[in-house]
Amino acid sequence: MRILLTGHSGYIGTVMRQVLRDAGHTVVGLDTGYFQDCTIGPDTPVGPSLHLDIRDARQADLRGYDAVVHLAALCNDALGNMNPELTYEINHRASVRLAALAKAAGVARFVFASSCSLYGMGGDGLLAEDAKFNPITPYGVAKVLVERDLQGLADDNFSPTYLRSATAYGFSPRLREDVVVNNLTGSAFATRKVHIQSDGTPWRPLVHARDFSLAFRAALEAPRELVHNEAFNVGRTTENYRVREVAEMVEAAVPGSVVTYAEGGGPDPRCYRVDCSKLESTLPAYKPQWTVAKGIAELVAAFDRHGFTVDDFNGERYFRIRRIQKLQHDEMLNESMRWVAAPVAATATA
Repeated sequence: MRILLTGHSGYIGTVMRQVLRDAGHTVVGLDTGYFQDCTIGPDTPVGPSLHLDIRDARQADLRGYDAVVHLAALCNDALGNMNPELTYEINHRASVRLAALAKAAGVARFVFASSCSLYGMGGDGLLAEDAKFNPITPYGVAKVLVERDLQGLADDNFSPTYLRSATAYGFSPRLREDVVVNNLTGSAFATRKVHIQSDGTPWRPLVHARDFSLAFRAALEAPRELVHNEAFNVGRTTENYRVREVAEMVEAAVPGSVVTYAEGGGPDPRCYRVDCSKLESTLPAYKPQWTVAKGIAELVAAFDRHGFTVDDFNGERYFRIRRIQKLQHDEMLNESMRWVAAPVAATATA
């Protein structure tokens, strides 16, 4: 297939780009470049790409593709909360506009990176895809709105699929330290403190970046009738953990580290467990390979290999909101997150 991958220079996109190429697909990226310099160790080759804000995509940019995989978004909750209206502009309205352009350009499939965060305050029970939505952040609300609006575009010629990812973890050449497993492991490695910001009780479904990517590959390669206008929780049902359980695994993996709690940290209202059985039963080609314990060991080895330091952990490179604030402080991005002094030209290299 010829695939347009938005957000190809992000944490997940960098991994997914390679997974799809390894499967024999032709992948062209589209990314505005906020995080293209947020690398740890040698980067993987970018390959053909469009340096473009999704808000500025044109129908011509979408022609000639069999599928669009749409990852690009302001991510995560902290960044989304910084400017809720901008989150809706980019994560909701620009995403729906992109899908409409893809449909008009003759793209047959549109695989949307939704999120289990749309379940929000889900409690302790396992949530399947028919569970009630209860998002409590602009990031989660935007995911609900995109799924709703894409359903209205679905027809015989345009097939959207909604992959609701668990919280990602694991090594990527473009690392993120503001996701829970990576954050706790990075804190332990750099400071010897596995520092928990809440009381440790919230549930989180967790998925490795590579398994995340394998789910998208399986959806793209599946018969249309299995995935048309369908939602899937992405992860493994056995990989739901309380935050304190993750911390204990990190403590065991990093010699000399100890679990600590932020003073006054209470229960995080974002608490949900998800049932991922629909994905594995519907798409048997999806065979997840990772567990949290294995991913923690991978991260520790990578931090050791690349000399990850306290300055790295406390800096802006691996934290999304810090990175955006730094670019704005340096007057490279304006308040609308438009480039003032872009590091790359908004032209195609495909």
